[in-house]
Amino acid sequence: MTRTPAPWTVAPEPVGSPAATALWRAYYTEVSDRWYLLHEGRRTDPAELEREIAADTGDSLAPPGGVLLVARYGGEPAGTAGVRLTDPTTAELKRVFLREDLRGRGGAPLLVRAAEDAARALGAGRIVLDTRSDLVAARALYARLGYRETERHNDEEYADHWFTKELTG
Repeated sequence: MTRTPAPWTVAPEPVGSPAATALWRAYYTEVSDRWYLLHEGRRTDPAELEREIAADTGDSLAPPGGVLLVARYGGEPAGTAGVRLTDPTTAELKRVFLREDLRGRGGAPLLVRAAEDAARALGAGRIVLDTRSDLVAARALYARLGYRETERHNDEEYADHWFTKELTG
């Protein structure tokens, strides 16, 4: 009898790996296009997109103070979630993304829980995140997973909502 592998796997991966790089591009393109379509009725200018992707290398998601997780579905790169320490006991959740064609298959909660485990492994007892108002599904996911909305904890230009979750107790 042959066993088929579970469809989802999540593992740490270098920020600059081909899979992580392609998923970063997909993530940034989607969230940037959403913002521009909502606010200016257009997609992101290609030159701006390239500048912004290149400007955020994701180095803060590299060890020793961070980790980038790559989810695979059936072995194919499907999504990412990263964590980075902001202080010795607080981690920030970053770059949570799942390819659109794979949404609704259980990957997003799996990624966020794996990121929480990674934050604990880094020594964090609390995890924080920020998101935008137009990312309604993301906000609903965080609420379902026990995150509570809090006061602003950073000065991110495009953030509208801030969340936290205790990872201990």
